[in-house]
This record gives sequence, C-alpha cells and structure tokens, in this order.
Amino acid sequence: MPIFLWEATTRKGDVKKGEIDVPDANAVRTQLRRQGYKEIKVKAKPKDLAEYLPFLQPGVKEKDVVVFCRIFATMINAGLPLIQCLQLLADQEQNKTFAKIITKIKEDIEGGSSLFEALKKYPEIFDDLFVNLVAAGEAGGILDTILNRLSAYMEKAMKLKSKVKGAMTYPISVLVISVGVVTLLLLKVIPVFQKMFESMGGTLPVPTQILVNASQFMQDYYIVMGGTVAAAIFAFKRFAATEKGTWMIDRTALKAPVFGPLLKKVAVAKFTRTLSTMMSSGVPILEGLNIVSKTAGNKVVEAALIKVRQSISEGKTIAEPLQETDIFPSMVVQMIAVGEATGALDQMLAKIADFYDEEVDAAVEAMTALLEPFMMVFLGGVVGGMIVAMYLPIFQMASVVG
Repeated sequence: MPIFLWEATTRKGDVKKGEIDVPDANAVRTQLRRQGYKEIKVKAKPKDLAEYLPFLQPGVKEKDVVVFCRIFATMINAGLPLIQCLQLLADQEQNKTFAKIITKIKEDIEGGSSLFEALKKYPEIFDDLFVNLVAAGEAGGILDTILNRLSAYMEKAMKLKSKVKGAMTYPISVLVISVGVVTLLLLKVIPVFQKMFESMGGTLPVPTQILVNASQFMQDYYIVMGGTVAAAIFAFKRFAATEKGTWMIDRTALKAPVFGPLLKKVAVAKFTRTLSTMMSSGVPILEGLNIVSKTAGNKVVEAALIKVRQSISEGKTIAEPLQETDIFPSMVVQMIAVGEATGALDQMLAKIADFYDEEVDAAVEAMTALLEPFMMVFLGGVVGGMIVAMYLPIFQMASVVG
C-alpha cells in the first residue's frame, strides 16, 4: 500500500505530523478525523531513488531471515494472531525489501492462503527446507517450535559457511596480492631498471634477461593479456553453469589434497544437521532426503543422496546405501545404523552434526596453519626472486670494479 505524509491540528491547536500506510488519501483523512484531528493536509510520500532502480534496493540476508524466525516464533508462542505477528514484523523490519515481502505475505494470508503457500512465492529467500518445515508446523500445530528449530538450524549453517569462507579467504587474498605485486613490478619497476641496464651495456644474467623480457612482453601486450584473462574467466563461468561443468568442478573439489577432506566434513555436517531438523519436525524421511539432496550444494553429494533415497524407497535401510558412497565415513554410517535400530535417528544425526561441526573447526585451523608458511614462502620466493634478478647486474658490475 502507498505511504502518505499528513499534517493536522489537534483540538488544543497543536500541529502534528506523521506518515501512515493506507489505501488512499481519503482513508487518511477519515482515520485522522476519527482521532479528533482537523485542518488535515495529506500528500503521497515521494519514493526513494532505490525504489525505481532494483539494483539499489537492499538484498535480504540470511541473518535477516534468522531474526525474523526468532521473533515470529516468540510472537506465535505468546498467542498473537498470525496476521498481527506479520504486521508487527513488517513494521519493525529495517530492511525495506524484506519488509515489503513480509507485507505481501500478510496480504496473501488475508486473501486465504496458508503461511507456507505465501512463503513459497519467494524461493530466493525461503528455500524448500524452510517452506516444508513451516508446512509441517502448520499441519501439526507446532509452528512456534518449528520456527525456533529453523532459526537454530540456520544459525549453525551460517557459522559453518563462515568457517569455510574464512578458510578460503587467506590463500585467495595472498594469491591476489602476489599477482598485484608481480604486475606492479613488471609494469612500473622493471622498465626503470631496464633503461639503466641498457646504459651499462654488456650481457645481462639469464634471470635478469628473462625478467626484462617478461616486462617487455607485458608492456606490449597488456591489453591482449587482460582480454585473455577476462575471456578465460567468462568461459569458465559458462562451463561451470552447465551440468557437466558443475559435476566436474564439484568432483575435483572433493578430491583436492587440502580442501577435499574439509569439504567432505562440511557435506557430512550439513547433511546430518538438515535431515535431523526435518525428521524431528515430522517430515517423512523420503521427502526429507529429496530436499536435503537439493540443498547439498555439491552435485556429487546430491547424486549420492538421490541414490540413498532410491535405495530406501526399495526397502533398504539408510545406512546401507550410505556405506556404498566414498563421502560418508564408516563411523558416520555405523552411528546412523544404530540410530535406525534404536528409533532415535534424528537425535543420532544431531549428535553427528555437532561432532562434525567441531571437526570442521579443527580442519580449518589445521589447514590455516599449513597454508600460512607455504603462502609466505611462495610470496617471498616470487617477490624476492624478482628483486634478486633485478640486482644481479649491479652485483656483477660491483665485482668487476672490485
């Protein structure tokens, strides 16, 4: 609904101003007259530039959804009606984009839709896991419990994601710095030394000559090199967007010497945490595995979970097909088998997830400790080697003079 700015006079003669969200200007005047105001002036609130340019509008972050879940669960548990909860959430939401979406969800429910049907219209914010758990909560009358579980699950998933991002940030940043330093040296520093070397005459040492040639090549063809790099990045993104490309990249990532074991532990933690949350919320295991496979984030893991689901639909236990994959360790499979046998699979999956969260922590620390000296040696070797190559002719000249 549009927002209107109003200015009116009270019975005592005081001037009051404000803004109100109603269908039209007549509704503003009617509402204010009922409150005893007079000399009412109303005008539509001008829209922000961001409302005309979608790319300027703030995106909805995962943290916003977590806070939404927490407060929503508290309100439902306190006995507030669903429509009133959503109105309050929309009013207090600072993210304007998310506030508009919550308002639209409220309007859909007022129009007769259920909550999960209204949420389903925004898959970029509320994924299949979220929507299905809300549907289970509505059907079972435990919506507040489900929302609390969802917020707890999302918080742990955010922590897991941040750990992986933190592990990737260090080597990528060092690599970017290395490329930047080498490029700067080749384009700005080496040409100065090259002129000095030419004035000296004589034959340059092999390392220096290689460095000079590389600098000359980059100066002559930097546009071609930049275009080649841009084309390679574009081609890689196009290839990664295909099903075959995604499969090859995901499989290579899982087999990588350093990152592979970490990614497998992340996959196990995410799988067990998600399936535990769904099963404890009353979602059938086959439906839960279908959703878990879609949210795996890795095509190889997704294919393995699809096979697991197919095997279970044929009457096998969940542990049997998991044993056939090379992603889930035997300890995980045995614990799941025990959980199935005792009828406490959701609790066992939660324990496995907690254990692997700690394993991911330890793996990230170990990887960081391993990469730090390696990256420092790499950066020092590249830059130091270039500096030594630049000064070799000067050292030679000094020895000849001596």
